[in-house]
Amino acid sequence: MPEQSSPSTATTNNAPVLRVAICGLGLETYWAQFAGLRERLCEYVDQVVEWIAAEGATVTHLGIVDSFETASAAVSRIRREEVDLLFLHVTTYALSATVLTLVRRAGVPVVVLNLQPGEAIEYDAVNALADRTAMTGEWLAWCAACPMPEIANLFARAGWSFRQENGTLNDPSTRTAVAQWAQAARVQATLARARIGLMGHYYSGMLDIVTDLTQLAIVFGVHPEIVEVDELSALAAAVEASAVKERVREFQSIFDIRQDCSGEELALAARTSLALDRFVAAHRLDALAYYYKGTGNLANAETMRSIILGTSLLTARHVPVAGEYEVKNTLAMKILDILGAGGSFTEYYAMDLRNDIVLMGHDGPGHATIAEGKVRVRPLEVYHGKVGRGLSVEMSVKHGPVTLLSVAEDGAHGYKLVVAQGESVSGPILEIGNTNSRYRFPVGASEFVARWNMQATAHHCAIGVGHLAEVLEKVASLMGMSYSRVC
Repeated sequence: MPEQSSPSTATTNNAPVLRVAICGLGLETYWAQFAGLRERLCEYVDQVVEWIAAEGATVTHLGIVDSFETASAAVSRIRREEVDLLFLHVTTYALSATVLTLVRRAGVPVVVLNLQPGEAIEYDAVNALADRTAMTGEWLAWCAACPMPEIANLFARAGWSFRQENGTLNDPSTRTAVAQWAQAARVQATLARARIGLMGHYYSGMLDIVTDLTQLAIVFGVHPEIVEVDELSALAAAVEASAVKERVREFQSIFDIRQDCSGEELALAARTSLALDRFVAAHRLDALAYYYKGTGNLANAETMRSIILGTSLLTARHVPVAGEYEVKNTLAMKILDILGAGGSFTEYYAMDLRNDIVLMGHDGPGHATIAEGKVRVRPLEVYHGKVGRGLSVEMSVKHGPVTLLSVAEDGAHGYKLVVAQGESVSGPILEIGNTNSRYRFPVGASEFVARWNMQATAHHCAIGVGHLAEVLEKVASLMGMSYSRVC
């Protein structure tokens, strides 16, 4: 994952502890027949346990599951310890009946690992063994691939998703794949415990962002929490003057505040920012989507027009905030945040065909930890297409590899993940008080736009630093969603 610096207000990512279980699969009959085989296979599993623990997960080591009895005992531990993901490490031949007992009763997502000890059997060395039993034991230590068709057949007949990794224990790419499954499980586990605040209403007529909250909760496991603008305004009215001064100083250390920003507007933004912090804490929110016209009520109008600096701080502190009541994109931002990639609100608005670049950006909150340099704060006399005026943030995403993510409607599975990898590049941008970046895609600007349009996403998406397509595909798999990679 890409390393990122955080502003002074950053807190620890609010993801829960990831609980992963792993067992080796084997056949009980072998242990009395082949001395030392079971111990050797345990060493294979121990190696993968170390990989998973390095991802910050709590690992439940179930040992070798080799019979109905050991599978039943493993299930009891999985349930007791509330495991989020189960790795089945196939170490040698194992019966599908053992796997059925384990997987059916465990009730958690499963990844099957076919990881042999090396690239190839040392044929001459094995054939030179004087003891035929020892030769067979050596052969069995390499038999991870043997039961894979039997296990895959079981999963297909049971209607379960068959997720697999095939490789060797000494290949770095294998370790990377296992780590990605753990990262994907962290996303699923975090969303399943997340509270998403919904404040205000949709932007009138913006039909593509309208979504079914019940289906959202079913697919992602999130809890949508309806919250009121009036409450936020009341909290802002109660903020202490001394706290406002301190938050202004904090703004000055985090942002590049342009000289034409008035002290009055900074104080108003600071007051709203502090109210937002208290609001999020009171409702235990892990993300927030908002939009409110704010007409006819002066307090609400003042709150909503001064919200951008505070929502930008929250986004940098792992509480992503999406404007225009973009609930789906709040989830896309949250997913990228859990993966350590940032997750900033954006959309494409034009193509620079002379330079084969796609121009992307948006008004509202920006993600300070993935900005190229300091985020600038500018005053705007009008928020285009919206009520009000005030301070806005302006930034570009760090130059280098990036990933676009959209949570899109999908008729078959409720939602799907749409992903594209590209690069944030330097060059001129419009300095209009918005987030604004230039992106290059391997298929070219025009082809990228054409391919993305065909996925029927909403017009917003989230942008994160680093290339994350492989782990996002695993996220979709664990959550039972479709996945489309544009480029």
